[in-house]
Amino acid sequence: MKRILATTVTLAAAGLSVFALAQGLPKLAVKKTYKVGFAQTESNNPWRLAQTKSMQDEAKKLGWQLVYTDAAGSAAKQVSDVDSMIAQRVDAIFLAPREEKPLAAAVKKARAAGIPVILLDRNVDQSLAKPGVDYVTFIGSDFVKEGQRAAEWLTKKMNGKATIIELQGTTGSSPANDRKAGFANYIKKYPGMKIVASQTGDFARDKGRQVMETLLQAHPDVTAVYAHNDEMALGAIAALEAAGKKPGKDVILVSIDGEKDALQAIIDGKLGATVECNPRFGPKAFETLQRYARGEKIPAKIINPDRFFDASNAKASLSTSY
Repeated sequence: MKRILATTVTLAAAGLSVFALAQGLPKLAVKKTYKVGFAQTESNNPWRLAQTKSMQDEAKKLGWQLVYTDAAGSAAKQVSDVDSMIAQRVDAIFLAPREEKPLAAAVKKARAAGIPVILLDRNVDQSLAKPGVDYVTFIGSDFVKEGQRAAEWLTKKMNGKATIIELQGTTGSSPANDRKAGFANYIKKYPGMKIVASQTGDFARDKGRQVMETLLQAHPDVTAVYAHNDEMALGAIAALEAAGKKPGKDVILVSIDGEKDALQAIIDGKLGATVECNPRFGPKAFETLQRYARGEKIPAKIINPDRFFDASNAKASLSTSY
């Protein structure tokens, strides 16, 4: 009995709800307006800017207060951002996790404080935090399928034979892990499709350019590039051109996201194709939270429908891209 009381006092001192810990997911009262947090991972590319705008626009439309933070590419800062939202007693938190492991602990801390969390576009380590227990749901794309679709297109384009450089996303992030796995699992059926170098470009255009410049020196015979996002693909295009190679002819590129600059690169013949990863999360995110407050059963994953862009539809889609 003394041990239970001592534990209760310790949790209370930490500002955590014993009831929430015992009951799993916190309840959310039905209200006209909410104060919600949105912990963004970074704002250094068009995809993130489009996602943030979508969240801000939907909050404004509903008349909700949005507490917005930008982790500037730091998992440690994002953990601190979540701590700040907990201290501000927001009603719920929308989180785009920078990395899987550090943010799993932040998710559990929010749940223990009685604040429901919905993950957007990136997941957390499933061995450390689970949907329906530690957080409500994950809303986003099927990253493994994105990698598979990119691999399928490239394999057909290259007739099953290519010397590939892979530009990976942020190390430890779910899109980087899954897009790598999806691509690798597909091409293992084709022995002529060989990845000769794979290195992170951190989902950034300039970093992608720098990494591509370095890898090109070691692998001048490269015939294809698989980039985990458009920004790195665009950086790779710049590096190829600086090296005197013609992207789209000497080297075929495929990437993921579907941003406007990538569609223009397809139109210009420099990028072969890109798998869409829709950034406009606002409507679905806020609708899901409202459904949760009403007590509806929310699935563990809500997968966004994504399109595929190549020379056949890039021009027609340019005006509606981000």
